[in-house]
Amino acid sequence: MEVLFGDARLKQLCETPRLRQRAFQSATADKLATRLDELQAAASMAVARSLPGKWEELTGDRRGQLSCRIDKKLRLIVRPTRQPPPSKPDGGLDWTAIDSVTVIEVVNYHD
Repeated sequence: MEVLFGDARLKQLCETPRLRQRAFQSATADKLATRLDELQAAASMAVARSLPGKWEELTGDRRGQLSCRIDKKLRLIVRPTRQPPPSKPDGGLDWTAIDSVTVIEVVNYHD
């Protein structure tokens, strides 16, 4: 799958080991790198859904976004790159048709 980034600063943070280690604890930085590698290796979000990290479709003001757990609180947030995103008749995202995502943030949105 194609993995893009919302901005250059986020791309650099996620792809540069030294910056990742500085921004997050070592184990968290390693998990972030692993989750991004898994996304790139997956053919679609339907495949990524079965991988570790508990991918889920978000609701409310984050509707259209997908979340993956990096650690207890930290989440990797992506959205389908194609807009409007592929959707099912019930209005949910069509995970099988999502083959490109844009990373929009790494955040603890529960605090």
